[in-house]
Amino acid sequence: MRFPKGFLWGGAVAANQVEGAYNADGKGLDIQDVMPRGVKAPPTEEPTPDNMKLIAIDFYHRYKDDVKLFAEMGFKVFRTSIAWSRIYPNGDDEQPNEAGLKFYDDLFDECLKYGIEPLVTISHYETPLNLAKKYDGWVNRKLIGFYEKYVRTIFDRYKGKVKYWLTFNEINSVLHAPLMSGGIWTPLEKLSKQDLYQACHHELVASALATKIAREMMPEAKIGCMVIAMPIYPLTPNPDDIIKVMKEDHFNDFFGDVHCRGIYPGYMKRYFRENGIEIKFADGEEDLLRDNTVDFVSFSYYMSICDSTQGGPKGEGNLMGGIENPYLKASDFGWQIDPQGLRFILNKFWDRWQKPLFIVENGLGANDVLIDDGNGSKTVNDDYRIEYLNDHLLQVAEALEDGVPVMGYTTWGCIDCVSASTAQLKKRYGFIYVDRNDDGTGTLERYKKKSFGWYKEVIASNGESLKK
Repeated sequence: MRFPKGFLWGGAVAANQVEGAYNADGKGLDIQDVMPRGVKAPPTEEPTPDNMKLIAIDFYHRYKDDVKLFAEMGFKVFRTSIAWSRIYPNGDDEQPNEAGLKFYDDLFDECLKYGIEPLVTISHYETPLNLAKKYDGWVNRKLIGFYEKYVRTIFDRYKGKVKYWLTFNEINSVLHAPLMSGGIWTPLEKLSKQDLYQACHHELVASALATKIAREMMPEAKIGCMVIAMPIYPLTPNPDDIIKVMKEDHFNDFFGDVHCRGIYPGYMKRYFRENGIEIKFADGEEDLLRDNTVDFVSFSYYMSICDSTQGGPKGEGNLMGGIENPYLKASDFGWQIDPQGLRFILNKFWDRWQKPLFIVENGLGANDVLIDDGNGSKTVNDDYRIEYLNDHLLQVAEALEDGVPVMGYTTWGCIDCVSASTAQLKKRYGFIYVDRNDDGTGTLERYKKKSFGWYKEVIASNGESLKK
């Protein structure tokens, strides 16, 4: 059950879910600023006071204290994202915003002061609002150029500070949440399959371009893709269910196939033919995809689902649908808990792509209750979170024994943050409780949960303290 020396233990957040300061220091609006209900409702025209993300947990002004807490836990790596509209407020600006660039300089310096490596997502569900409204997001090929300019700017600025980069967060989610994932202003129900998959192509091209630029500007850096990993199990051994699951898997796997193999797989070419979709390639894009595959594959893992041709009860709270698994329990928010699915997906991805793997999101969202700790402060007795993380990490250890190269593990929401799916704070993931409520009340004070000390011990022992 040994984790390798140098295993990158840490935690993960996204700029739009923690920073707040939505209009500070020259930042432009991004799509999250007009999504006060997450993906659960259409966007508003302007930011509204009920949008929790406008303040979030005020990480923008409190990051030094928060990073100090991460260091106290022993983090080796901290995953965050750069808010594109802090750097280019409208996305298509001629010049970058120096105040935005300086903020991330200061944040990364603070991490490095404690020996914490930044792991940076270039685009994490925070497309500049102007690019969504004016260009319809990634449907428009022009976004490749805007993204390239942004990428060159941040690579040049942070090339001595950031070794690990991810091009897009959960890139396969664009099929289910085109605004959040792809900045596509056209509602999903009105979006043609042609435009949706052309947008996917533009993102894949941009990702390959970023990989190419990274190798030119930062040859010592590692750049990876990031996908939602969610095993789909057939509900029955009926061959019809097996084939249905295979087809559903294809929609997720094809993003990784292009990132890792550099070509569109045959099953997607068939899907395009049968649905009248013709992906338009610009000159050189085929070579660009083929010649610039990623260094590693990163992914989020929260749950597994079932599927069947016969249907069944739907799982709650799941962006990507699916049928309930009768053998699994669910979280407070309806996400089914399946630690063994993590071992399964690690083996599957390694067998399929032969690229090192990085678990950059895994965690339990729960209704935490703040209580007195008996020493004049407050805490949360989150034994349920400790059990969840312990059981999942045991399965990571099993995958390592299986021969799967796993680079690291960053828990999602290492500090409480605003939910991407619902824009609520009551769905808490962190080791650190943030005193803010969905009605906007609270002091924003930070309190260590019981899991804080537990994770500190896990890191210090390099996983030896995990309980079988």
